[in-house]
Amino acid sequence: MAYLFTSESVSEGHPDKVADQISDAVLDSLLADDPHSRVAVETMVTTGLVVLAGEVTTESYVDVRETARDVIRDIGYTDPRLRFDAESCGVLSSIHEQSSDISLGVDGKEEQGAGDQGLMFGYACQETETLMPMAITYAHRLMKELAHIRKQTDQMSYLRPDSKSQVTVEYEDDRVTPRRIDTVVVSTQHDEGINQKRIKDDVRNILLPRAFGERYEELIDDDLVLHVNPTGRFVIGGPHGDAGLTGRKIIVDTYGGKGGHGGGAFSGKDPSKVDRSAAYAARHVAKNIVGAGLADEALVQIAYAIGVAEPLSINIDTNGTGVIPDVRLRDAVRETFALSPTAIIDRLELLKPQYRRTSTYGHFGRNEFSWEQLDHTTALKEAAGHLA
Repeated sequence: MAYLFTSESVSEGHPDKVADQISDAVLDSLLADDPHSRVAVETMVTTGLVVLAGEVTTESYVDVRETARDVIRDIGYTDPRLRFDAESCGVLSSIHEQSSDISLGVDGKEEQGAGDQGLMFGYACQETETLMPMAITYAHRLMKELAHIRKQTDQMSYLRPDSKSQVTVEYEDDRVTPRRIDTVVVSTQHDEGINQKRIKDDVRNILLPRAFGERYEELIDDDLVLHVNPTGRFVIGGPHGDAGLTGRKIIVDTYGGKGGHGGGAFSGKDPSKVDRSAAYAARHVAKNIVGAGLADEALVQIAYAIGVAEPLSINIDTNGTGVIPDVRLRDAVRETFALSPTAIIDRLELLKPQYRRTSTYGHFGRNEFSWEQLDHTTALKEAAGHLA
């Protein structure tokens, strides 16, 4: 019996991702001049309008209106016919200073406390070379390649910025070994008057080979179910078609529904917020566990209390694939990784402006980021060895 698992991704022109990118662009601009800025910025986009709100404490200054317009322009919203474009949209800002009650728990201490309570998850598995689940990996690649085609080639000149993808992976009976791609769904915004058959043919013949690359013939067969613009039309899209908000795509941002998620969004938050920094640290831990050969799969949970530096708890679940018991592996993680907010920020260099790059195509599975490095495998194996 086939076992199927599905994940989705969305493009940089999806309304929620427009909002995420604006929030993270503001964060990057503030960190560039003041690395210790405290930032929690939310963005809403709709027809002809961008609204920013939230809390900022900083020694820097950023023109948030121009920052927002730069992001919108870079995404490709430059045509007034889309009813949302960089030159004509209104940009409203209602950003104020961070609550002093929150800053009491974060600033002015020898060891920085967590910026909020919460639980964060990290996950890794052996399904792909990046130790990410296969479904979310290829859902992201479809969207990234579609954006590249739209911006850098003339092969699908009718494309507009908004799009979504969905990938269903079929597994062997063990439910952990990918066998093939069962279904691909691509919904892409397009110019008026484009024949839907042409779009489907272009997705099959241009997009899929680019997205699946060297594994195309291995994973794609004649039984693939391909849905392209299933409603039959996708002309109205972007913020004109649907309002977008920061933080509404947290499963797209993480593991596509595999593993776990504590519920907190990432974009627009500086790394004193453990919603973001501890989620990156948990992925770093999980990836190094699997990369060290200590488990085929690892789900890491870390919990914090506001104003308290050390985690309240650390839990490791290898789903029965660990080479030592999970409780021993947890002890090895404690010995190998310092997980206070200060230690995480220092180890992963999280005060650097880098966050807009994270806000599309997933925060994980991309080796350009510090939390994706397999730099603790030797220390982890040594700790696990003498705790076994």
